[in-house]
Amino acid sequence: METITALLEPGRRAHLVGIGGVSMSALAEVLAGRGLIVTGSDRQESEDLARLRGKGILVETGESGLYMPGADVVIRTAAAREDNPEVMAARRMGLPLIERADAWGELMRGFKRSVCVAGTHGKTTATGMLAHIAVEAGTDPTVMIGGRLPLFGGGHRVGEGDLIIAEACEYHNSYHRFVPTTAVLLNIEADHLDVFSGLDELSESMRTFAGLVPKEGGVVVANGEDENTRRALSGLDRRIVWYGKGGDVRAANAVNNRGRYSFLALAAGKPYAAVRLKVPGKHNLSNALAAAAAAYVNGVSGEAAGRGLSAFTGTGRRMEFTGTVGGADVYDSYAHHPTEIAADLAAARQMGYRRILVIFQPHTYTRTKAFFGQFVTALSGFDKVWLADIYAAREKDPGDVSSEMLAGEIPGAEYGSSFEALAEDVLRHVRPGDLVITMGAGDITALGPHLTAAR
Repeated sequence: METITALLEPGRRAHLVGIGGVSMSALAEVLAGRGLIVTGSDRQESEDLARLRGKGILVETGESGLYMPGADVVIRTAAAREDNPEVMAARRMGLPLIERADAWGELMRGFKRSVCVAGTHGKTTATGMLAHIAVEAGTDPTVMIGGRLPLFGGGHRVGEGDLIIAEACEYHNSYHRFVPTTAVLLNIEADHLDVFSGLDELSESMRTFAGLVPKEGGVVVANGEDENTRRALSGLDRRIVWYGKGGDVRAANAVNNRGRYSFLALAAGKPYAAVRLKVPGKHNLSNALAAAAAAYVNGVSGEAAGRGLSAFTGTGRRMEFTGTVGGADVYDSYAHHPTEIAADLAAARQMGYRRILVIFQPHTYTRTKAFFGQFVTALSGFDKVWLADIYAAREKDPGDVSSEMLAGEIPGAEYGSSFEALAEDVLRHVRPGDLVITMGAGDITALGPHLTAAR
């Protein structure tokens, strides 16, 4: 097979399987801007597909492979398995087939600076914060985020500058194909146990990611308050800039205003950026420090960093306000790990609401079973809990774990067999002054409109 560099040269034809995904749609635009002829397919229509068509990219729904015979290379999303019709068609036709992460890694080689953000929690938020900073600094960055950023009206931005900022996902070690000059490591906690055997293997994966930065000129920005991160990076022969309490970049004069923090970011002991966050939670103070540290080591002014962080209003589905119903505010959260649930609850408790109600949709059977007890503990802190069916994603039901089982262990929790049933029950309970959160990484976000339309 030709090298990836040769396959992605201007004038070549690239077909993207799963082109509607956040990372894939961004990749399609970047490749088209590079001078490739891009086609693609996805299972269903979306705003991203419409936008790509508007840019002259030929996109079809379904997986027919109609446009693949003329392709020089087929690029697939991680969700497109070997039994995907287009993957099988590419194999039959002998077309070069590469992973999305490999394509992104190759593209990163064309940028002078590449900042890649990894960690079990907070990747999308910290990447979005960095994007705001980079735009404020006038660097005209290319950005790839695993969620919608209001600043861009989507999950990516194609710029003309020499900087690329990318969210780096650990699933199946896809981020090992990236080429970071700055690797940001937010935290490490056991997750994706359908891929990793446990915390030790995941920690080794994160260490490998951090080691991808070059010895000369490369920087690892890491959370000094996270014990697992410190342990994973111990002895790594790369420059490490720690952020957090006692770190190279830390917060001073922090003030909590109903869950939203204002602080002065210090770098090397000197004032760097004055920040007034619009997003709630102590975890977002930590995310902001990570972004500030990454900006600092890349030569961004403290003024631009402060303006960017202060302008950041969140990314889609990360405690995102979606409307009101019955005098209550409705937020949507992507939280799907017990630690993320606890962080959202802690932030919500500081926001001044009368009660915190949650409708939670567990994400994958593997995760639900592995962290069953921790889910019970985290969810038991809410004033009222509803459970939707587990979102299977890529898995099949093993028959030994369910949302009904989870509801049975949480005091006062109720299980709903459909979004319609859940919405009806929530509407019967909601009161003025409440905060209602639709929570989970699946399609639970669709429940919000059911609720807010009822006002």
